[in-house]
Amino acid sequence: MDELNSSLIQPTEYNEDDIKTLDWMEHIRRRPGMYIGKLGDGTHSDDGIYVLLKEVLDNSIDEYMMGYGKTIEVTVEEGAVTVRDHGRGVPLGKVVDVSSKMNTGAKYDSKAFKKSVGLNGVGIKAVNALSSYFLIESVRDGKSKKVEYSRALITKESKIKPTDDLNGTLIYFIPDKQIFREYQYKDEYIESLLKNYVFLNSGLTIIYNGKKFYSRNGLADLLNENMTTEPLYPIIHLKGEDIELVITHSNQYGEEYYSFVNGQYTTQGGTHLSAFKETIGRVIKEYYNKNFEYSDIRAGIVAAISIKVEEPVFESQTKTKLGSKDMGPQGPTVSKFIGDFIKKELDNFLHKNTDTSEALLKKILESEKERKAIAGVTKLARERAKKANLHNKKLRDCRIHLNDAKGDLKEETCIFITEGDSASGSITKSRDPNLQAVFSLRGKPLNSYGLTKKIVYENEEFNLLQAALNIEDGLDGLRYNKVIIATDADVDGMHIRLLLITFFLQFFPDLIKRNHVYILQTPLFRVRNKQKTWYCYSEEERLAAMEAAGKNPEITRFKGLGEISPDEFKNFIGKDIRLDQVTMKKEDLVKDMLEFYMGKNTMDRQNFIIENLVVEEEII
Repeated sequence: MDELNSSLIQPTEYNEDDIKTLDWMEHIRRRPGMYIGKLGDGTHSDDGIYVLLKEVLDNSIDEYMMGYGKTIEVTVEEGAVTVRDHGRGVPLGKVVDVSSKMNTGAKYDSKAFKKSVGLNGVGIKAVNALSSYFLIESVRDGKSKKVEYSRALITKESKIKPTDDLNGTLIYFIPDKQIFREYQYKDEYIESLLKNYVFLNSGLTIIYNGKKFYSRNGLADLLNENMTTEPLYPIIHLKGEDIELVITHSNQYGEEYYSFVNGQYTTQGGTHLSAFKETIGRVIKEYYNKNFEYSDIRAGIVAAISIKVEEPVFESQTKTKLGSKDMGPQGPTVSKFIGDFIKKELDNFLHKNTDTSEALLKKILESEKERKAIAGVTKLARERAKKANLHNKKLRDCRIHLNDAKGDLKEETCIFITEGDSASGSITKSRDPNLQAVFSLRGKPLNSYGLTKKIVYENEEFNLLQAALNIEDGLDGLRYNKVIIATDADVDGMHIRLLLITFFLQFFPDLIKRNHVYILQTPLFRVRNKQKTWYCYSEEERLAAMEAAGKNPEITRFKGLGEISPDEFKNFIGKDIRLDQVTMKKEDLVKDMLEFYMGKNTMDRQNFIIENLVVEEEII
């Protein structure tokens, strides 16, 4: 036995040969997540290929913010990206340095780029290292310099030569398919990114593949672009030096915020958003001289804030959360700066615009009334939810959650919402218990359209689901990054999906707007021969698999999730998981959409279905 133990437990050598120093580009290529977050394939808006584009664009935006170049041209064609600005152009003698020497840039000196995003000298160097081909050309005062790279190694460098082109910088890159496998840029994500840039930089024009993006009204345009419900009063738009904010309310549950620092969309908020939310509640409370609950003041709020900070500190290289406590080395704290501005400007606005202040007061009083109406059931429901989550099997939790004990984000965390014991059983046996939780519904959930939030607490399924997600007081407590609806691919499964999405749209729309809700795609067919197995998610895939399999392949039609064995299920919820994100656009007016699909207009809906069935038959 001792011999066996000694053979199993071998001491690991640790000496000078184990210490390695990676070249900068090798480090980026081995650890891309440190520089651009997750890789992805372009399916999601935060995938790495969009971060590459953003890193290049940030430099052009910084030029515009310094007063140079009112137009930026962006082209994406067959996976290749071109960005051409009309700023001052990189100093010609430093073109190689800024594109291939780490920690090199003008933004360390706040005189040149006082309030910039890219302070770390990393941006386009990371793009260069993660591109199979990268070209940078600078035009400055009638002269140009061009350098070409492959995976950050120079392949061609031109001498400085005369040119008639206008000043500016051109960057062209092709993301490396060794790293971004089978990637594809989506117009909708690029356009959303570009819209934010122009909303934050009134007067800037961005031309993307021939389409023009321009904003005259800044953040007010941003709110109008993103709102899916009608505002209850005209948008309050306040601007000052280094700060701009917009506020309104709508008849929706939850709170909806967009926050920016130096033109960077801080999707995870930070010190500026926390100060903004706290100050809004306090100032409105003082204005009405009423002891309102902050939750009633902010219920249904839709707002955005943009500030400019000297040398901002973000909590990661992807700059999605501001960590700075001060506006700059010599400036006030972020909290005081925002608080002083809102106290003065919002208070003045409400005094001058009584129609707005009356509409706002009406909304606060309605929220207060509803909260008090459900107060009786809330306490009991919370106790029931806690007890149920501890003692029953509706929630099979994971060990790690969206925010762990250290406060770090765990993007891989998810919860599968399933229907029935067999489906939840298959997923539970197949899942990663560290990162994947399972919540089991009992039958079809209630159609919540037109009901008040009281139903969230009175209905056991909704109450327990809300408690499992920990979203009663807003998304700050959300325990999972992805909320995945996992139902059978049949009529009943589709109906359950629709009922759950209705529930989220009614009471937690920000869960969808902040890109947390997904639909799990599971295979409809399994085709296999003696050599290989194909899982097919559509009729087209089934036909292709049958052709590839040859004569007489075995074909299985999966009718429900419970029919798929746990061993097979691992293939569908692992690294190759297929998810469809539930998204909302400006034209998706929630009230009208839910009224049509989930309301009592039976005849209108019936005619719609009949008309679309005819269209389907024509296509067939």
